[in-house]
Amino acid sequence: LLPLFLGLFQGALLLFFAFFVNYNEPSAQVEDANLVTNQLYGIFPLFQDIQVMLVVGLGLLLTFLPRYGLSVLTHNFLLLNFSMQWALVLQGLLHHFHHGQVRLDLHNLLTTEFAAVTVLISVGAVLGRTSPCQLLVMATCEVPVYLASEWAIITCLGALDVGGTITIHVFSCYFGLGVSKALFRAAQRPVHPKETPTPRSDLLSLVGTLILWVFWPSFVAVLCQPGDAQHRAILNTLLAMSASTVTTVVASSLLERDGKLSPGHLQNGSLAGGVAIGAVADMAMPPVAALALGSLSAVACVLGFRFLTPLLVRKFTLQDQCGIHNLHGLPGILGAAASAVAIMVASEDTSRSHFSQVSLVGGNASEAVGGQWGDHGVGRQALYQVVGLAVAASGSLLAGLLIGTMLRLPCLAQPPEQLCFDDALYFKTQDQGESLGLGGTAEEGALALKEQV
Repeated sequence: LLPLFLGLFQGALLLFFAFFVNYNEPSAQVEDANLVTNQLYGIFPLFQDIQVMLVVGLGLLLTFLPRYGLSVLTHNFLLLNFSMQWALVLQGLLHHFHHGQVRLDLHNLLTTEFAAVTVLISVGAVLGRTSPCQLLVMATCEVPVYLASEWAIITCLGALDVGGTITIHVFSCYFGLGVSKALFRAAQRPVHPKETPTPRSDLLSLVGTLILWVFWPSFVAVLCQPGDAQHRAILNTLLAMSASTVTTVVASSLLERDGKLSPGHLQNGSLAGGVAIGAVADMAMPPVAALALGSLSAVACVLGFRFLTPLLVRKFTLQDQCGIHNLHGLPGILGAAASAVAIMVASEDTSRSHFSQVSLVGGNASEAVGGQWGDHGVGRQALYQVVGLAVAASGSLLAGLLIGTMLRLPCLAQPPEQLCFDDALYFKTQDQGESLGLGGTAEEGALALKEQV
């Protein structure tokens, strides 16, 4: 099914591009041409940073599974390209279709990457126990649900979320958890023998964390208004992530009797500040607020790994392979709550000056709440932040449950439990015998060879 599905998709996309897609026409006026050139040079370096984050950083972050690294990197790369192209079609038809043509520019590609990010995060909940066909079907369904959710939260409600804390991180987290719950149902699974990280796989995953940490400010600031708002977003993101890194070391060490650090805590907690700061990154707030938010998000992430994840497994049999609830869900909720608080304490003049952002849907600069707020306007905007959080979490969870149920179809080839977390199931490797031998039996080897044929 995999080559058939991808071949039909790429063929249909070629036809769609041949008949309906063209580049934006260059402006005839010299002033406009210079403006476009300046915008290109301003956005393309940030665009490249995001590419490195998603292709290299996020891919390596997921390589903590020792015998599944080749699959993780390949599936991450494939899903990124598939989701971007699919989102480009949907966004083009919905927002950029004029006179029978979809006009393509760099900003369109950038917004499709935000749609692809949701898929890459969500698959972390079911990583290793799903087939490529299941992941592609999941991506096909998740992208339009994300676009609808983002439109409802940003365009309809007018919630402020320039860095995707609510629309991307919270949405993708609970979508992935919904898929996991429906796909695996109430099955209580013991720890798989190939699931435990090794020092080498943890080191590779930590390299992915370092890459994500370096480039994360570009992800948060790329859609901010150039100038003060973008400058402020970069500074706030760096402060929040620096605080989350230091706090992660403190919290992880205190939770262990011998004071040693957990690699999983460091791999995820260091990034928690970047997740939480997205909703408030371009707002006028003191630097200490960014530091405090980064520290609180790291504490929430580390405590989630230590206490909440085992509780969810024990009470709700909820499988969360990569701990996306701890890295994206909890800091995302914290960031959304912080945005409501920041709006409530902001003065009216500061609000009029700084609370603006570029919509991920339309791509046009728009004031978040308009001219003058007043006391009632501030309270209403804060309420919109909370409602946006509720819409993102509840809508994505419901959609994930429905799609997870669909992924149980036998034709989608979910791998048997004994063959999970192994590259040899999907790749031709040089040490097939050794790969099948780790915790394997003759029956497991036969099943793997049958799957490869």
